[in-house]
Amino acid sequence: MKALYRIEDSPGDSVKYAQQHLANERTYLAWIRTAISITGVGFLTTSLHFTIKISSTPYINTLVIILGIFACVIGVTTSVLSTIQYTRKRKEIASGIFIPSNQSILFVSTLFSLLVFMIFMYLSFLLLVNS
Repeated sequence: MKALYRIEDSPGDSVKYAQQHLANERTYLAWIRTAISITGVGFLTTSLHFTIKISSTPYINTLVIILGIFACVIGVTTSVLSTIQYTRKRKEIASGIFIPSNQSILFVSTLFSLLVFMIFMYLSFLLLVNS
């Protein structure tokens, strides 16, 4: 975890790049809020399904459990990737370079799209079973 060590800057450099560091921290906190929200969607969907008991079909129950676990995995993944990106950007700001983080953004977007698809499938199955 070499990336988590404190970067030693001279006082002039830290003031010079203060806005970039603050923007990096705001972005990091936004990603953490997103991770918490995604995890919350998983817990909410799962708990509402089993509390309201709209359908007790084993297939739908299994889908909801998988959906809840998948949402938690996406939340943890988003949190870990955002921490890695934060530390990388911190080093890049101190070095005066910029490297875009396309892979992690595409990866999290793909996982989130799969989660939305699973929620859509869950709602579709509920409509089919209840009609």
